Amino acid sequence: MPAPDPAPHLRLPPTDRVRSPLTGWTRAHWEALADRQLDAVLPYATPGFAQYRLPGRASWSGVVLDGLEGYARTFLLASFRIAGAGGHGGGDVSPHLIERYTEGLTTGTDRDSAEAWPVLTDCSQQMVEAASIAIGLHETRPWIWDRLDVRVQERVVDWLSGFVSARTWDNNWRLFQVVSEQFLASVGAPYSRSDIDDGLDRIEDWYVGDGWYTDGDGRNFDYYNGWAMHLYPLMWARIAGPDGDGGGRAAVYRDRLAQFLATYPQFFGADGAPVHQGRSLAYRFATTAPVWMGALADCTPLAPGLTRRLASGVARHFVERGAPDRRGLLPLGWYDTFLPATQPYSGPASPYWASKGFLGLLLPADHPVWTERELPLPVERSVQYTTLPAPGWLLHGTPHDGIVRLVNHGSDHNPPEGPATDDPHYAKLAYSTATAPESAPHAWARTTDSHLALLAPDGTPSRRLRIHPLTCEGRRASSRHDAHVPGREEPFPVESTSVLHGPWELRVHRVRAPAGIAVREGGYAVADGTRPESARGPGWALTRTESGLTSVMVGLYGWDEETAIAEEVESNAFGPYSATPVLRGRTGTSEGPSVHVSLVGLTRDSVHPEALRTTITCAVRDDGTVEVTFPEGETLTI
Repeated sequence: MPAPDPAPHLRLPPTDRVRSPLTGWTRAHWEALADRQLDAVLPYATPGFAQYRLPGRASWSGVVLDGLEGYARTFLLASFRIAGAGGHGGGDVSPHLIERYTEGLTTGTDRDSAEAWPVLTDCSQQMVEAASIAIGLHETRPWIWDRLDVRVQERVVDWLSGFVSARTWDNNWRLFQVVSEQFLASVGAPYSRSDIDDGLDRIEDWYVGDGWYTDGDGRNFDYYNGWAMHLYPLMWARIAGPDGDGGGRAAVYRDRLAQFLATYPQFFGADGAPVHQGRSLAYRFATTAPVWMGALADCTPLAPGLTRRLASGVARHFVERGAPDRRGLLPLGWYDTFLPATQPYSGPASPYWASKGFLGLLLPADHPVWTERELPLPVERSVQYTTLPAPGWLLHGTPHDGIVRLVNHGSDHNPPEGPATDDPHYAKLAYSTATAPESAPHAWARTTDSHLALLAPDGTPSRRLRIHPLTCEGRRASSRHDAHVPGREEPFPVESTSVLHGPWELRVHRVRAPAGIAVREGGYAVADGTRPESARGPGWALTRTESGLTSVMVGLYGWDEETAIAEEVESNAFGPYSATPVLRGRTGTSEGPSVHVSLVGLTRDSVHPEALRTTITCAVRDDGTVEVTFPEGETLTI
């Protein structure tokens, strides 16, 4: 008997376990998912189809801009669907889709219309949406732009021309200007060559090697590297064509994307989940955009079957967990609505940047990514240790439970100078495909999970603000940060080192602070629909969800016998009930830094922490060197 459809409300085609033995998904599933989302937003369109005012919390930009966002981001999805089917020629696109978005374009650019789009001004949110519209118009040019009335074309040009010589935010926004003005150039409209060149020159300042960009100045590493910093330069090259790339930039961008994609599959768990790190996570499917772009730009190092397996795995993962929801809408959150994982600029249509994840529909149906047999992800083949020196990360995947963990010693989302802040999606020591940070304000004030904190007398924790990477090689990475303890003026340096060993992460913290200050370290926060089970013992603590996902902390040196469990409610994107195992200690009494050594685990295996604590030996020499010997005899020296 075939397995039941995990998302019957989406009306997906039957699975194909011959061509897609791991996900069952084919191109038809992607088309059906796109169509369902495009159909679902229709009831929320304004009369002239220029805005889609979706239900949900409004952004700080207001209802009109949120409505424009609804048009632009769903038009991006519609454009991939239309172009991928060859307009109406494919026979499988709604006959009203082209007319609907053409009418919206006509209405939105009519300044006398009640649905008129706000003009582009310096650093305005409409710049973001204009870039999606420009890309959509390029991809659907034979079916929309070329058939527009000349007066409407002139109005579109007039609206997009707000970019010319305008100022954008100095980050990935520079690329919105680049692609939009390149579209103007492609239709013979006035544009600024210097705007395009300056924007493309600027991203060179942010390229740090190995396929990695920081999004603006500082250490801003997250999924924007793939769905923005790589995507838009190659979209620019696609619009400019070979004749518009006199400087050979496109070849450079293709090479960089190839480098990035060589390790990108390591970010995805066996269940299709991406590592939960960074901002704008409500974009979900957009995590697949660089994978599709690699195939589209013919620069991917990934086999066609791996490309589809990764992308379809992500799509199926979210579909099976309720995104889109039963209305066919993408809620503001990870699976369902969860506002603490969003940003103030996130409106009800913001999640539709997920449209970037449908780039694969631009590839013809007979392309190898759609026809070749799926191949397993790296985490499905063997234990994976991946070193990423540019962002300062270690990736750690284990095939027996399919979990991928990200150890963070490099990304803090702060400017290089001036005041620094912390963010739960950047400041943690670790992230994973199976957990999310505790991000609701009440939990973030305590910042317990995946964090080493020095505590003020009232229990207020220090924060991990600006992260200074030290090393990242092999299975090891280290960093330094200054811990600011409330009530004390001077910062206290904390140096942390992570070493991967089997399914474990070994952490060594050296803290330079006066003796007797309370120290606390939390493991991964696990969350579920019911309260996780917990257990504690001398120097160890664990918590386990009903499905068997276990987070464990074992104190090996510098920790008290007494441990704790930090429980939270409505603070985690993975479920309403969450819990974190916690170690406690104090800074030492001797000269020099105090040393705290812990064993951190996130697994679906059975765990026996009391046995680990008695069979693992840990010694700290006078010079501060730490030696940890595991039961099988291997010794790690840090």
